[in-house]
Amino acid sequence: MSADPGPAATPRHPVADLLLAAWRGPRPPVDGSWRRVPTWRAGVHAVVSVTGRAVVTAPDDVTDAELEALGVDGWGHAHDPRVMTRLAGRDGWVDVLDAVLVAPGTGEPDPRVVPRPDLRDHPRVRHALPIRGDVRVHGLEADDDTVLTLATGLGGLTEMSLEVAARHRGTGLGTTLARAARGLVASGEPVVACVSPGNVPSLRALLRAGFEPVGSVQVYLPRR
Repeated sequence: MSADPGPAATPRHPVADLLLAAWRGPRPPVDGSWRRVPTWRAGVHAVVSVTGRAVVTAPDDVTDAELEALGVDGWGHAHDPRVMTRLAGRDGWVDVLDAVLVAPGTGEPDPRVVPRPDLRDHPRVRHALPIRGDVRVHGLEADDDTVLTLATGLGGLTEMSLEVAARHRGTGLGTTLARAARGLVASGEPVVACVSPGNVPSLRALLRAGFEPVGSVQVYLPRR
């Protein structure tokens, strides 16, 4: 009698595969190609690029031929504003172009960072709710302006975001929160962070906390 192999592992979304391959390998070919993939969350779309490759989730009324005519490729043109405008439609919402960084979870929570479900009206949380699933809110016990979120985000991977109260900026708290996010995820499991390249303090905090850049993303919500 053969042993029961147990339940099959759930396959990862192609966006997750692309990002994790860019992070830990095997690296995808650097050939300038792009491909269309399904969404990982109903109604939420994105253009994701890594070195020499891109993937696009697109509404059904946008054809591959249209995207090719607009110059979509794996060399960065997938993020062309004309492409994003066509994808989102005249009344759609397009997020800023973000750098994507990844770090492994450590499974070592920071006791200073505690669940704060009472902060679900914080602007950082309100931003996460329409585009991510299972949003969990953390923060500091005596601070209603500093927040850390963990959610099911880009490509179905765990995604974090943070905001440090203005009075605490420059103190290293951003790095502390980014490390705390890793501590809230099982050891070795990937944690994604998306940050505008112009947000230098947050980018530096993520790098100091052990996150590594792997690509870029623009999330959008089409209106049809």
